[in-house]
Formats: sequence, structure tokens, C-alpha cells
Amino acid sequence: MSHTILIVDDSLVVREALCELFALEEDFNVCGEAENGREAIAKAQDLHPDLILLDLSMPVMNGLDATRILKRVMPEVPVIMFSAYSDSPIEKEARSAGVSALVSKSENIAALLGKVRSLV
Repeated sequence: MSHTILIVDDSLVVREALCELFALEEDFNVCGEAENGREAIAKAQDLHPDLILLDLSMPVMNGLDATRILKRVMPEVPVIMFSAYSDSPIEKEARSAGVSALVSKSENIAALLGKVRSLV
């Protein structure tokens, strides 16, 4: 069974790389992309993904604010924050916002795939 993922990042390069990564995985399908938190909320409500992968720092609405809203409207959908920022205060704030896991962009991509698999 294939699981759907919504990818949210203000960087087109990052979104494209993540789409390519998940295209190589038989059990995942990228159902949509967004470049900020506000767009992510609208797309998530339209597409009903199995998992949302989003960045912390984005224009219009950041990942923490978007997660707070997403968890109110779609509490069952896990959210992974994939960010360059991964220090302890950020992780604490992300957890309180409802983020299921925080993965640093500097980690090996296998760490991201492992977190995604464990949450769907």
C-alpha cells in the first residue's frame, strides 16, 4: 500500500529533491507540494495526505504555526519537521506545536526515511 506525503518547503530545490527521493520508494507517493505554511494547510485539507513533511522557516507562515493549525484540523496526520534548525529549544517548541518528529536537513537521508516509515 502506498502512503501519500505532502511536502512543504519554501525552497524549490529541496522540494524537488524530496520528490525524487520519495519517487524511488515504492511505498510512498508525493500527493502535493506547498511553499509556505498557509498553502500547506489548504493543500492538506484538499489532498488528505497520510503524512506532512514541512520546513520550519518559511515566508507567509512558518512550520510551527502551520503545524498548530494542521493538528487542530487533522489531528491524526503525523507531521515531520525537516529543518536546518534542530537545537533543543526548537525541538521543544516543535513538540508542543504537535510535530511528531524533527529531522535535521544535515542528517543522513536514511534518518528521514526511517522517521517517515515509523509514522505511517
